[in-house]
Amino acid sequence: MAERANPSKGNHQEARGKLREDVARFVRPAFYLSQNLISRVGVVLTTTAGITLVIAFASLVLGYRPNPYAGILVYLILPPIFVVGLVLIPIGIYRDYRRQRRLGTLPTTYPTVDFSHRGVRSTAMFVGVMTALNVPIFAIASYSGTVYMESTQFCGQTCHQVMQPEFTAYQRSPHARVPCVECHIGAGAPWFVRSKISGSYQVLAVTFNLYPRPIPTPIHNLRPARETCEQCHWPERFSGDKLVIKTKFADDEKNSVAKTVLLVHIGGRSLDRKLVGIHGRHLGLVTYLAADSKRQEIPWVSYRNEDGTVTEFASTETPPKADLLAYGARRTMDCMDCHNRPTHTFDMPESAVNREMAAGRISSSLPFIHKVAIDLLKKGYTSRSAAQTEMPEALREYYRKNYFAIYDSQRAPIEEAAKALLYIYDGNVFPEMNIAWGSYPNNLGHNDFPGCFRCHDGNHKSKGGREITQDCNACHSLLAMDEPDPKILHELAGGN
Repeated sequence: MAERANPSKGNHQEARGKLREDVARFVRPAFYLSQNLISRVGVVLTTTAGITLVIAFASLVLGYRPNPYAGILVYLILPPIFVVGLVLIPIGIYRDYRRQRRLGTLPTTYPTVDFSHRGVRSTAMFVGVMTALNVPIFAIASYSGTVYMESTQFCGQTCHQVMQPEFTAYQRSPHARVPCVECHIGAGAPWFVRSKISGSYQVLAVTFNLYPRPIPTPIHNLRPARETCEQCHWPERFSGDKLVIKTKFADDEKNSVAKTVLLVHIGGRSLDRKLVGIHGRHLGLVTYLAADSKRQEIPWVSYRNEDGTVTEFASTETPPKADLLAYGARRTMDCMDCHNRPTHTFDMPESAVNREMAAGRISSSLPFIHKVAIDLLKKGYTSRSAAQTEMPEALREYYRKNYFAIYDSQRAPIEEAAKALLYIYDGNVFPEMNIAWGSYPNNLGHNDFPGCFRCHDGNHKSKGGREITQDCNACHSLLAMDEPDPKILHELAGGN
């Protein structure tokens, strides 16, 4: 019996034939014109970068995390190479097309690409598969690169020498688990874009060794604290007081201890919505002019009173210059004006040694250890590696020479003290970046730097005779002052 004709089968064959012709019309010129150096280089770059990226992403899935320098290669160098390769392929085709048309060698009919040939089929399949993979590879590479550039590893360790001081301080801070971008960029696209534009210059500065030493602060284009700090710290919710105990040791042989107990009036808003304490009296109410880029000299202050009136105060010691009053940038006080080193804090030798002694990491049983420790920290060393060797040996030599019996019997506390001194030094002195003791002022308080006294110095007066108070009790109540064993601490603990 004769087979019946199947119209549907014939239509499908006709459609497939037409599709092959359409593909051939596109593939033939592309295949013919891509046989040039530029396109071939593009294929090599794209394929090499693409395969490397796939391997790198697969390793990430398996749990491998690249070091900062490998991260630069994977996330910052390979993706651009991948894109450059993709761009070179059509550029080479277009240039070859124009050249052959100008020379009159462009064929009227392009050579047939014989898909019956196994090599041609394999090549076409490879190109098709790689093209299909290019889009997700590029998307993943772009996303991974963005994520990597926002990582703490990238911020702190990629530019090692430049960021080593800040990254070291960050690792020792209460914010050590907060990603850098949370404070330096925050949420939203506008500041993300601004940070990347600023970062582009920073990359150039590091590449060509153009960056200043030390890095100047404060950062003048930093996002306002209300949009970063106050996402976690909400000043209007702060209230009440905070008990602060400051322990310090004397330079005598016994390292005599003295404690100061303060009740700091943190403030904010009280339950009846009144502005109280340090935060309540400052945030959003104070505008000032600084005479220097570090904001350490503040000759003019404007204060908005609770009734809405404004009082202006000018320093009688260093009056503001006319140019500053006319053209100076007026800054509304926010968190960063007092907490200017919330995460990147650098100590002074005295406060650092007192803290380590109070914690027991430097034993107060060692004679004159407070004085000797500070003297050793302040000594000039040619480099950090020199300090690593010379400082511990100098401490050992002091006790060998002056207190041999103690050196012989308390070797372990001496070594522990030497280790603590190196910890202090390594976190605060960076000769390669010209960072020494006091390079970065800390405005919180008024012991090591002017801090509060930039305004609360008794010299800022208004035309009406008012002055910015220097009364200690305005910010804290003094419960004990330099006492070896303050009675108030026993009372607070419930003792007699």
